[in-house]
Parts: sequence; structure tokens; C-alpha cells
Amino acid sequence: MSDLQDAGTPPPEHGVLTQIEIDQRVFDLYDEYCHGRIDRRTFLQRATVVTAGGLAMAQALLPRYVQAQTVSFTDERIKANYVTYPSPGGNSGTMRGYLVQPSGAGPFPAVLVIHENRGLNPYIEDVARRLAIAGFLALAPDGLFPAGGYPGNDDDGRELQAKLDQAKLRTDMLNSARYLKAHPLSTGKLGVTGFCWGGGTTNFLATAMGADLNAAVPFYGAAAETASVPAIKAPLLVHYADNDERINAMWPGYEAALKAAGVPYEMRRYPDTQHGFHNNSTPRYNEAAAKEAWDRSVAFFRQNIS
Repeated sequence: MSDLQDAGTPPPEHGVLTQIEIDQRVFDLYDEYCHGRIDRRTFLQRATVVTAGGLAMAQALLPRYVQAQTVSFTDERIKANYVTYPSPGGNSGTMRGYLVQPSGAGPFPAVLVIHENRGLNPYIEDVARRLAIAGFLALAPDGLFPAGGYPGNDDDGRELQAKLDQAKLRTDMLNSARYLKAHPLSTGKLGVTGFCWGGGTTNFLATAMGADLNAAVPFYGAAAETASVPAIKAPLLVHYADNDERINAMWPGYEAALKAAGVPYEMRRYPDTQHGFHNNSTPRYNEAAAKEAWDRSVAFFRQNIS
């Protein structure tokens, strides 16, 4: 069996290849793969062609969620459980999410955590736990719940998410935000953050919720529609990777619309980073940039919703 035929075997452990050892062309192919424009087999095949050692580089980029956990789900500083709640107008009328609270009685300022384009994977659950450690009530909804939930791997998750009605999926995220804001453990002050698809959805929720949202922190997400920007009332902290041409190309127009609408915003672009630099499950992760962006995000939420 060839390496390509055996593409389902676990990728190399962290440390075999580092970010600086991976060719930028392989990063670019991985971005195509992550966004569903090519499948896994095509990604691996093309990586073998663009550079010597390309297959090993490609395999090193595939996620390893066990190594990425930073806060245990049994950590005594938090309480975590899965909750279901109504989602009228969504893909099934019901949603499920991972709710994490700091230990203690509350109430707590609340932050919605929106996943990438593959459902509620372990990395996003860990982000919710990190927020709870920082003192926030965090909810990470699983947009794939109407399709049976996150299937345990990103390939199937990406395929399932692409098949959902995308407008209804956004409605599911909007309903999740409203559920969290009104939760008995919430102070009613709400922030939203999200990554990749979730970053774009964070921008969308800023337009859809208006004054009901108190802070938004999108990570490398698609910009909101220009015509909707005047509806934004929450301050924004916008994080971008350095090497992310498709997403970064949207910023000048978005910034102009934000300025014209008088929306408070701050944009940070992190040098020598790839799209997904905050996700510590692959070598796209940039530890220094991820820590800097995270510390800024927590401080931003504390300033605006605490």
C-alpha cells in the first residue's frame, strides 16, 4: 500500500516537522483543503509534487487534538456539560452546545465560541474551557448537531457542514448567542469569538445582533457584508494572520465601512503567521502569536463585558 493509499494513518507526532520546515506551497494547499476546495487525497497528492518531502509536510499539518488540549475537561476550576436548546428557524429547530462555567455560583459575563467549518472539534471545546478559566461563561455550539453532531474527524465534519443550509446554520449560531445571553448563569453581557468560518460568523453576528452584542473578536474570518456594517454596535478586535491572502484582501473594504459607520475597532495582524495560527493542533500554530492574540482577546472581553 502506498503512502497516499494509507492516508488515514495517524500523521507524524509534533516535533517531527516544525512550521519553518514546511514549504509555504504546502501551507497554501492545506488552506485549500481546510476550506473544502480540494479533498484530503488531492491535498496529499499535490503536496508530493510541489516539493521534495511534501507528503511528510502535508501529513504533519493534519490535526492531533490529544496533544492540543490545554485545559482538562475534569479541571476543578470549571464545570462543563452539554446542553440542548431551541433554535427556531435553524437546520432542525434544536441545537446542542458545550457549556463551560467557572467554578462558583455566578453569574458570569458570557462568550460564545464559534467553530471552524467542520463542527465542534476538541480544539474549540478547549477554547471554551480556556475562557471559563479566565472567568467567563462559555458556550461552544455544534453547528453539526442537526446532522448528527461532530463525527469525530474533521474530514467528515467538513463534508457535513458544507451540506447544511448555510443561512439556517447562521440562524443556529444566532439562536445560540441569544440562548447564552439569556442563560441564568449569564450577566447578560455577551461577547463572541470564532475562528475561520467562525470568525466570519462572528462578524455576521455583530451585524445581526446590534446592541445586544457587547464585544466581538473574529480570528481570520470573512468580513461582514458592507451594507450591514452600520448595524454593528459592539466594539471589534480583529485578528489576522500574515500569510492569508484571501481573508486579508477583505480588510481594506471592511475597515472603510467600519470607519464610515463609526464602529470602534482594533485590527491586529501577526507577522510570519499562517491562517489558523491560534489552533495548536497543527504546525500552523504559532505559539507567540497565539498567546499574544489570546491575551489581547481576554483583556478585550474583560474591558467590554465584565
